Amino acid sequence: MDNAVEVCKAIANEHRMNILKVLSTGPHNVNELSEKLGLPFSTTAVNVKKLQDMNLITTELIPGRGTQKINTKNFDRIIIDLFPEDQIEEGNMITFDMPIGEYIDCQAEPSCGIVGMDDYIGMQDDPRSFYETGRKHAQLLYFRVGHVEYRYPNRLPYGAKATELEFSAEICSEAPYHKLDWPSDITLWINDIEIGTWTSPGDFGGERGFNTPKWWGLHFTQYGLLKNWKISKDGSFLDGVKISDVTVNELNLDEKPFISLRLGVKKDAVNVGGLNLFGKEFGNYRQGIIMNLRYVD
Repeated sequence: MDNAVEVCKAIANEHRMNILKVLSTGPHNVNELSEKLGLPFSTTAVNVKKLQDMNLITTELIPGRGTQKINTKNFDRIIIDLFPEDQIEEGNMITFDMPIGEYIDCQAEPSCGIVGMDDYIGMQDDPRSFYETGRKHAQLLYFRVGHVEYRYPNRLPYGAKATELEFSAEICSEAPYHKLDWPSDITLWINDIEIGTWTSPGDFGGERGFNTPKWWGLHFTQYGLLKNWKISKDGSFLDGVKISDVTVNELNLDEKPFISLRLGVKKDAVNVGGLNLFGKEFGNYRQGIIMNLRYVD
């Protein structure tokens, strides 16, 4: 907890947050950071040193025209656990980052599409594009109504007991172009059991996502919100708020060779506002759909 406080102090500064945002686009030296942020060199150097002291960035000497100090960001996100240490159950953890194009089942109704690093995959607003072989390279997929389903390898050791299952993904609503006020009811299922529904407030654009490629127009969706679902012995939670009574024991994780996750928007939802799902090269977070499975032997 002491380290968490110091990290919070380090990033509770507009200059240092802006430095981290710039470094999200790639390595920079202090001169480059100073020019991009419109700050004096001395101010930039002091703030870079603070980030370096907290191990939030790495500074390396790189040969070039002379030797340069190049700064690189160490983390894409910071998670602070607020539970008291004596309430955290000891155990092991299995982590898997699923690319968003690796779904095994889907249903999509327009507006819909799949986007790769350099262009659309298939045709816009054509559900058949979701079956293109190039979908495995998807970095953004979207639909107004429907779902995508993924199967994670079940690496729970035989005889072990799952204590917590967690998923995180960057998502938002799907509006024409983008629209901040565009609610959508997005539902999560695990092993065909409905976990709960989150109402996304809108579809975010107008300001480029940290990882969104330059060719993708600013008037289109740019980034989403990073949502975290956690299923434990106490129920199911979204960003720490309980959303249902489904427990990890009800998922029968020791009975299947895979762990199924489905994200979608129901046709009869109150807010049928679609879904955007972001991969590593779109949006603000360099990840697909991350699964963490905690267990005890």
